[in-house]
Amino acid sequence: MPTLTELPQWTIRTSGDEVTFTHVPAERGSGGGPRVWSGRGLGLREGDLPAFGKALGEVMKLPAYWRARARSARPEADWSPPRRDPGDGFVYVTGPCRLARDHAGYEPVASFTLELADVRGLRVRIAAHLHLGRSAPGA
Repeated sequence: MPTLTELPQWTIRTSGDEVTFTHVPAERGSGGGPRVWSGRGLGLREGDLPAFGKALGEVMKLPAYWRARARSARPEADWSPPRRDPGDGFVYVTGPCRLARDHAGYEPVASFTLELADVRGLRVRIAAHLHLGRSAPGA
């Protein structure tokens, strides 16, 4: 059964073994939505990382997450360490996020999808980045 969780900056919807994150911008027309290269990675504004980390944690509390992890026969996705681009204020990670349609990654999107079994690895990377204060260029 689909689950819907709403947080101030993110709406989380699970269905089957997938979770879709929809970004709710703080200001209309801010143009700061996620950037997604389907199947290859995503970028988020640095200021959006704490709320996104919280959203990932909320997903891990859902029974759907635990059921998906128990069913998954494949290894957990390997997310890259987050990399901050000082030129645009985004933090990028490579990994298996998806879009419902073809889209140029440098253009903001409203939502993207992950396999539920891959959430933990991304949460670990984002949490470590935030904990270590990796906001310095090249960090």
